[in-house]
Amino acid sequence: MSPREFVVLGTASQVPTRERNHNGYVLRWDGEGILFDPGEGSQRQMLHAGVSAHDLTRICVTHFHGDHSLGLAGIVQRINLDRVPHPVTAHYPAGGQVYFDRLRHATAFHETADLRPAPVSGDGTLAVTPAFTLSAAALSHPVETYGYRLQEPDGRRMVPELLAAAGIEGPDVGRLQQQGELRGVRLEEVSAPRPGQAFAFVMDTRLCPAVPRLAQGCDLLVIESTFLDEDAALAEDFGHLTAGQAARIAAEAGVRHLVLTHFSQRYTEPADFERQARAAGFTGGLTIARDLMRVPVPKRRPAAASSRPQDGPGA
Repeated sequence: MSPREFVVLGTASQVPTRERNHNGYVLRWDGEGILFDPGEGSQRQMLHAGVSAHDLTRICVTHFHGDHSLGLAGIVQRINLDRVPHPVTAHYPAGGQVYFDRLRHATAFHETADLRPAPVSGDGTLAVTPAFTLSAAALSHPVETYGYRLQEPDGRRMVPELLAAAGIEGPDVGRLQQQGELRGVRLEEVSAPRPGQAFAFVMDTRLCPAVPRLAQGCDLLVIESTFLDEDAALAEDFGHLTAGQAARIAAEAGVRHLVLTHFSQRYTEPADFERQARAAGFTGGLTIARDLMRVPVPKRRPAAASSRPQDGPGA
């Protein structure tokens, strides 16, 4: 299994269908498992997708409409039932604290897990780990809503040929990486830049400045496309995007792989979303999400191709 992949639990918007469960997504990123927007039925979809409660280290809720959060009660209870031994941090809009509290304690159960609420109260950085920085930016929807971006720090890739020429081998390679210089050999002389990878999750929103900022330079962008382009007026009225709008943003932001999801029940033909996304000028990797599919994070781009901005969405 790829150490970095996106697992789709559900792809419906407000109303689930026979083919589409309510929202739910898990990002596997090395040792982390981030659950996004657990809608109704997410616990069962995790079982079908081969994702366990023990895999989860964070929960990110974009907003408290039911199709993005009604499954939170079951997820919280499953984390406790399975006695997940590590802390699980929950990010969600601060203005929805009352909804989080109701869902967390929706029914009686025995609390065994360490669930750590971390409400989001504005744009900016939410968490910094050795593996990534997680940030949020406010979107435009009828209720308080945030998009999330995960950014890996830039690093360096060791070049075997240069190491051999410099006489650096075995444990000395690790020492050089830690110290930056060893026996007159600098790290920069035997390595190459390794741009950090980026992922963004953008759900219910109409067009607003935060969307392209979250998407900028992403290796993998997951974004709602509730409506097709012919229903753009409805999208604007209800605070959503069309397939063409989402794809145009991705193209302008230099996204490498685009995942469209959160489809209205009025549409039954996935090919229509793909057609409109391509017509909007997006030429990168494209996935029209289906329940229980897996989307690998693309392999690293060459250093010269990196278009990541210096500042995150909270700048």
